[in-house]
Amino acid sequence: MNNPNDKININPDNKPLAERMRPQSLDEYVGQQHILGEGKQLRAAIEQDRLHSMLFWGPPGTGKTTLARMIAKYSGAEFITMSAVLSGVKDIREAVKLAQQNHQLDGRSTVLFVDEVHRFNKSQQDAFLPHVEDGTFSFIGATTENPSFELNNALLSRVRTYILRSLTEDDIKRIVLAAINDSEKGLGKLNLEIEDDALTFLARVADGDARRSLNYLEIATDLSVDGKITVATIEEIASEGVRRFDKGGDLFYEQISAMHKSMRGSNPDAAVYWFCRMIDGGCDPLYIARRVVRMASEDIGNADPRALEIALNAWATYERLGSPEGELTIAQALIYLSSAPKSNAVYSAYNHAMQDAKNSGSLDVPNHLRNAPTTFMKDLDFGKDYRYAHKEEGAYAAGESYFPEEIGERIYYEPVARGLELKIGEKLKHLREQDEQAGLKKTIVNNAAYRKSDMKK
Repeated sequence: MNNPNDKININPDNKPLAERMRPQSLDEYVGQQHILGEGKQLRAAIEQDRLHSMLFWGPPGTGKTTLARMIAKYSGAEFITMSAVLSGVKDIREAVKLAQQNHQLDGRSTVLFVDEVHRFNKSQQDAFLPHVEDGTFSFIGATTENPSFELNNALLSRVRTYILRSLTEDDIKRIVLAAINDSEKGLGKLNLEIEDDALTFLARVADGDARRSLNYLEIATDLSVDGKITVATIEEIASEGVRRFDKGGDLFYEQISAMHKSMRGSNPDAAVYWFCRMIDGGCDPLYIARRVVRMASEDIGNADPRALEIALNAWATYERLGSPEGELTIAQALIYLSSAPKSNAVYSAYNHAMQDAKNSGSLDVPNHLRNAPTTFMKDLDFGKDYRYAHKEEGAYAAGESYFPEEIGERIYYEPVARGLELKIGEKLKHLREQDEQAGLKKTIVNNAAYRKSDMKK
């Protein structure tokens, strides 16, 4: 039996619902109140027709293209759009020519909108600069990638960047209900009914993406029975969907960073949440396993040496079990690391020593530390006066030097007063006191520059 809704042609032009429901005014626009709310800078600029070049940075489906169209409409400018995926310098030249004609013929301004602008290379981005400067057109770029990494500084300095945020579930609900009730552009003529639970579920699986929510709604309309959209309907549509993750892009590194910093902050719940977000988004678990091993040394180190062993075991276990069983072992290691005492003393010691190694050049190994397996080498005093620690009291040669003479005695490793490093610190303090009594003074290498670089990590 055919669905009676099929008899109503609500879309003679065959445009997708998301395109038909594109907002035409600021009052219709949903979300981004941090830049478009009453009294906010961008809203005031639009309403007062203060057109300027700008860049919209945000996830897919947050209204970047819609906002660019709206700005052109409010200012009465011609809207030229191009995609950096499909366009080249030739297309830029044609857009420039058209903008110049608009200005010469009737003084009309032009808005050039470039979607996925980060996909243009340096020379293509440079092609915009003189025309942005002389006002040939107002440039509006849209990107899902961090512009500070992907765009030329010269172009960035000529535009104002606005950050667009993922839509909230309430925002998505408003958009969906507007489409259901709109009889002119939306689905109002179909008398659809969507269950409250189905609406909530649809808003959740849309994952902050208005376009995705309307695409799901359009498909759900075709699958609905007697005009009713249920949770089961949405589940069927969204069963293969995954959260935004964007392997290799900004979201990838942001979520990795969030997981690492949650672990470092001793919050196992947040750490495992971000781990699950990445797995749900399609991240390779082996990549996470490798990162967890790194965390064990960087943020825990000798405060709990078992952390490294557990992280390595989780990695090896995942390689044996595969997915999905193996993910649990990585989660176990991540929770252990989050709960363990923290120390970056090994990480800092490594960085400080590496800096000295690079700066000091190829200093010779002191003679007393060199092996002397031949008579010739012994005649050169290799190994002379070396003190064999095991023959010394307490198996420690107090006052012995192990550094090149040119850089003197250094202290890179400073154990923290947590976990096993509490005892390690006590032992090293005792040994260093013996060195001082024997006349060997050491310099602690922990200057502010090192500490600052550590904190940025």
